[in-house]
Amino acid sequence: MAEGRARTVGTAVVVHTERLTPHMVRIVLGGAGLAGFGAGEFTDHYVKLLFAPDGVTYTVPWDLNQIRSAHPSEEWPRQRAYTVRCWDPTHRELTLDFVVHGDEGLAGPWAARVQPGELVRFLGPGGAYAPAEDAGWHLLAGDESALPAIAATMERMPAGAVVHAFIEVDGPDDEQKVATPDGVAPIWLHRGNRPVGEALIEAVTALRFPSADVHAFVHGEAGFVKELRRHLRVERGIPRERLSISGYWRLGETDEGWRAIKRDWNAKVEAEQELPTPATV
Repeated sequence: MAEGRARTVGTAVVVHTERLTPHMVRIVLGGAGLAGFGAGEFTDHYVKLLFAPDGVTYTVPWDLNQIRSAHPSEEWPRQRAYTVRCWDPTHRELTLDFVVHGDEGLAGPWAARVQPGELVRFLGPGGAYAPAEDAGWHLLAGDESALPAIAATMERMPAGAVVHAFIEVDGPDDEQKVATPDGVAPIWLHRGNRPVGEALIEAVTALRFPSADVHAFVHGEAGFVKELRRHLRVERGIPRERLSISGYWRLGETDEGWRAIKRDWNAKVEAEQELPTPATV
């Protein structure tokens, strides 16, 4: 997202809420503030929702530059990024899905209690990935945080695409109806009491790759993402340009803490796992 775009605060209104599974809530946003909103090029489009800290108010309309000059950093809006599950330009409706684990976090509890009519402020959209039509096959892997993007990606798959998709969730009640236009469904991995991502690592490393020509999308908790990145880049030799991979969150870190270190952490991991340069003869 360009810096100028990132500073422009969009507005929308909650028009519908729905509990999809025990741990996921769907929020549909609408309203005149979405006029001019554009999404659809990528399947990992996202917006950053803005939440004012308790007791803090800003001049309306919100201007991030003005807010940051007038308020100390602890009073700046907190940001939470969420994938655009669906954008309907005809009806001007933006659908976002939220992982909810009780009172844990900021946006999850908000999504569980928000009511139609509430005003929402956001930045975006951003995005960078869509399934390549010329790929020999597609690998998709992620936890709940990546489920909306994987679902959107599967629905966008070109006819005849070979797809291997793995989604890790708490249990069978957290599965959703997801499929490609050809009817290919993901393999659901039930975490239970196992560490986050352990089942995904096992499934991907055990997969027999149909060919070397793969376009991969792997996102979720940073620990398992790091392990799968090493496997895909180093052991499988997937070119960097054929791999969309990132830690959406990290165990033990708040969202703010993870965003503060994410760029350097990713750069370090990438340097550690970079393939050696072939020797010249």
